[in-house]
Amino acid sequence: MKAFEYASPVDVNQVSVLLERGKGAILAGGTDLLALIKGAVVEPKRLVNIKSIEGLEGVASSKGGLRIGALARLQDLADNAIIRTSYPALAEALDEAASPQIRNMATIGGNLLQRPRCWYFRSGFGLLALDSTGESLVLKGDNRYHAILGNDGPAYFVSPSTIAPALIAYDAKVTILGNNGKRRITPLQDLYRIPKQREDVEHALTPGEVLTEINIPPAAANTKAAVYEVRQKHAFDWPLATAAVVLRMNGNTVQSARVAMGHVAPIPWISTEAEAVLAGKPLNEQTIFAAASAAVQKAKSLGQNGHKIQCARTAVKRAIMKAAGLPVA
Repeated sequence: MKAFEYASPVDVNQVSVLLERGKGAILAGGTDLLALIKGAVVEPKRLVNIKSIEGLEGVASSKGGLRIGALARLQDLADNAIIRTSYPALAEALDEAASPQIRNMATIGGNLLQRPRCWYFRSGFGLLALDSTGESLVLKGDNRYHAILGNDGPAYFVSPSTIAPALIAYDAKVTILGNNGKRRITPLQDLYRIPKQREDVEHALTPGEVLTEINIPPAAANTKAAVYEVRQKHAFDWPLATAAVVLRMNGNTVQSARVAMGHVAPIPWISTEAEAVLAGKPLNEQTIFAAASAAVQKAKSLGQNGHKIQCARTAVKRAIMKAAGLPVA
């Protein structure tokens, strides 16, 4: 581990200055960052501890919806009565996000911005996992856990957050604070991007910017929602595929749908194909199966991860079934 400076500001407006054009790293829960530093995957010149800054924690409900501070811990959110009652799919995603020990340390902001779990990236080969000749290690190596959507290259890792798809399905937005106190608000899905060059990162934060809060619109009375994860084992494990759905209903007819998938692409993947199949249709077995198939119609195997296509189809199908109140085998 290389030596680094340490700063602990008490004002959020100090953070962008301390980050110094990308040379610093934000320390919140530290559950991912410290492992990356120990493994020499990232080598920040300065750690900026934001845990002492007031106003970045907590949950507040209003007529405008729900505001979640970026420093709110996952377990506190999972236990929150408002989230459990009004946003049940988010509560379930929080429950399944990690082990209890990690949920009591990890923050929601850190979870949304955690780095990919790709073993090539974690071994120091970068997000694009290129060898010395510029060829992809993923394509010629072990790619059984890599992307099946958005995998036209050169990035093949999968977005690691299981909470991001649930928030995206609920149309969440994030507030980002940058230099000179300038704030910008963007849909959560726009926070992520697929790297194209070696120097690119997997999110849209510019140097000096910090995510400060997440906002979710008010929960509608005619909404049904659910999440579903496909794992190799029932004990805590990284999913092979996840799906989060939010359905706005008119009786048994779907008025509109949001279908967000995780662990299938370098970004949380919104399936507009599945949404189109569901919209205006009765919520029956035929519609659900058609939507699940549409969700993976553009999926392709990299050679060893073809099984993930079926896993993703199953995740979408069962998430919709759960939302509809149908039994899930």
